[in-house]
Amino acid sequence: AGQTNLKSPQDIQVYVLNTNFTLRWNYTGNDTNVTFSAEYRFEDFETGETEWKELAGCQNVTRTECDFSSAITKYYDKHHVRIRAERREEVSPWSSIVEMTPYDIAQISPPGIELQSINGAIKIKVSPPEANQVQKMWIDCLSFKYNLVIWENSSNAEFRNRSIFPIDIIDDLAPDTTYCLKVQAIYPTDSKEGLFSPIRCVKTTHKAVNVLFCATNVSVIALNMKFHLHWNNKYKQHVSYNVQYLIGYLKKLYDDYSMKWLNVPGCENITDTQCNFSSIITATSGFFYLRVQAMSEYNKSCLSNEVKVDPLVTNEIGPPAVKVDISDVLLHIQISPPGGSENEVMRDHYDLSYRVLYWKNSSDNEEEIKTKEVKQTIGTISDLAPATLYCVKVQAFSKAYNKSSHFSKEECIKTPGDKILPLIILATFVTALFAVLLVATPLGFALYQAYNKIKYVFFPSCQPPLNIEGFGGQLFNSPFLSTTEEPIENCSIIETIITEEANQIDFKDYKHSKQSSRDSGNYSNDDDTSGSKVSEETLEKEIV
Repeated sequence: AGQTNLKSPQDIQVYVLNTNFTLRWNYTGNDTNVTFSAEYRFEDFETGETEWKELAGCQNVTRTECDFSSAITKYYDKHHVRIRAERREEVSPWSSIVEMTPYDIAQISPPGIELQSINGAIKIKVSPPEANQVQKMWIDCLSFKYNLVIWENSSNAEFRNRSIFPIDIIDDLAPDTTYCLKVQAIYPTDSKEGLFSPIRCVKTTHKAVNVLFCATNVSVIALNMKFHLHWNNKYKQHVSYNVQYLIGYLKKLYDDYSMKWLNVPGCENITDTQCNFSSIITATSGFFYLRVQAMSEYNKSCLSNEVKVDPLVTNEIGPPAVKVDISDVLLHIQISPPGGSENEVMRDHYDLSYRVLYWKNSSDNEEEIKTKEVKQTIGTISDLAPATLYCVKVQAFSKAYNKSSHFSKEECIKTPGDKILPLIILATFVTALFAVLLVATPLGFALYQAYNKIKYVFFPSCQPPLNIEGFGGQLFNSPFLSTTEEPIENCSIIETIITEEANQIDFKDYKHSKQSSRDSGNYSNDDDTSGSKVSEETLEKEIV
């Protein structure tokens, strides 16, 4: 019954500043002698407990807020909080439950600052939030960045914002002028912005007269990871210089770094107004600060302004080298990375790409320039016109660093002439040769056959023996041979046995055969008869 007489607290809110926790609420009841008590719970993944527990620092409080910083140690776990009103034995219903994760709702407290006016500038030293606390919400204090707001303490003040290091010098200020400032801590990891520090004001002093031999206009020129520092000096007397550098990481620390500057090797006690400091630069070494210390002939020293060098950001990309070659249908482009193929920093850390421009080099000024982008150092271009002069130039660029080089020197090459006409001529020649062979082969064969016939008839290859050559005419004119019959190339050698008896027998037989031929009546001719007689006499004489 007592629970109905007291109202529950309303508008429950939890405020977290670093590791300081505050619970606030409203109470609309008119009851007197009312106190308030709160409970909390969170899921303990080690024990699995989710029971409600009393919230230390928020038990039997008489105000509408309480500090429970000592009760919370799990900053990344989800918590539930509730509260009720109490009066002696009476208690109100529990309020609505508030859910919160400490790290998510925590605010960053203001940093501590110390100011000092020196030589027309203001030296500031910043202490991180939670500098003197044992329990820390922001474990990595080196991750903090600091935003400074500064203005002149006047009615028409102009506010200026700039990022500063934990120990920094604010220059470019007017002398004998009061400046006010405040500093805010920023935690980039979680995009959290802290509260500003209380406003502090300080008056600047007069700046010392500028020493004539000091180095001025200090600047860095970097190309293809070759770094040079340049400066000016109007002093006409003898001056020597030491170039000094500081590793940028040291400026992020909260310690004094003034004694940690180092001399650049090869840039000590020099008289030139430039220095090559590439020896201290690596792509993974982070950023640097450089300054020039001038030494006069009277051993007086003067330090120049500092120059920041972030190697991959400060460096400029030079143009690549290009070689072109051509084949029947392709234009081949070979690209050498800026700084040469041995420059691994340019090749690996910039992730270079190449923009290729190519065009026909003709008298037509309206000829289109074509573009092609490649990642490799070898590219090809197709669709080339024959017997045409093509020109190419290449630009290197890095998308990651938003940098690009100048274009390389133009390289031009002419494509081979059109090969269609020679192919047509060759095909025509081969076709004509084939046609000639088709016609000449049977013609040659026919001529060869005719030649063999003529040779066979008029120039036989076989001749009769000498012993029958004398009456060869009689044989061909013999009545026993047909004049239309083709002679048969059948030769034989008649061997004669020269004996008296044999000759007589042969002669008698021959006369008998001749006589029989005349008697047959097949051929009757006086010339034949007279020729036969002469042959007989001739044969008779030979036999004798």
